[in-house]
Amino acid sequence: MASTLRERFVDRANRVGERFLRWLDAYFARHSLVGDKTFFDPESFAWIARVEDRVPAIQRELDDVLRWQDELPNFQDISTDQAQLTSDDRWKTFFFCGYGFDVTRNKERCPETAAALREIPGLTTAFFSILGPHKHLPAHGGPYKGVLRYHLALKVPGPPDACRIRVGDDVRSWVEGKSLVFDDVNEHEAWNDTDGTRVVLFVDFVRPLAGTAKWVNAAMIKVIGWSPFVQDAKARHQAWERRFETIRNRAA
Repeated sequence: MASTLRERFVDRANRVGERFLRWLDAYFARHSLVGDKTFFDPESFAWIARVEDRVPAIQRELDDVLRWQDELPNFQDISTDQAQLTSDDRWKTFFFCGYGFDVTRNKERCPETAAALREIPGLTTAFFSILGPHKHLPAHGGPYKGVLRYHLALKVPGPPDACRIRVGDDVRSWVEGKSLVFDDVNEHEAWNDTDGTRVVLFVDFVRPLAGTAKWVNAAMIKVIGWSPFVQDAKARHQAWERRFETIRNRAA
């Protein structure tokens, strides 16, 4: 009986939480300073040009990271809910930060990338997203409209349009050195239909909002940072960091 009551409570709490998030979606859409779209014009964000200027330096750091590609963590090994999307080792990550958790060692390994990230106002999450050959991420939607998603394409194997992303009914291809900005609450999916590895600098940043919505969003982002979901991901990443340091030291 106790188990049944607990399950009912958790189920009800989840449904209430989901309704609240969908209410926030509509609230943030009404108060968004950049509109409510699938994809956004990169020129609407002044900092993007400064980040793109650093692409050659970021790519050099990425090349060094990719020497250790087999040892990098699968996304689902850090963020367990990604297991709904991927179960193999063809979606790797190299994290710099996530909702208040800074991966200091990785920033030290990639100082030019870290400098580029400092250009981004309202940064909440950043990592190299490494998609292996012939990897498809099935359709899914993000949970929270208070952030926008930014991709800086760093490594895009050909042919053209073989590496692409659909957001809602709109499809874009990654172009090396160029940026995409989109709202990941919309259903989206991604493809790497090549024999090579596709890498983007994957960033979530605070959606520009007007009035009270800005402060509501700031409070929600604080709450997300304290959540068991983020704290579990932090612990998992710290465990990987310790293993990675051991591997690097043995190879030195």
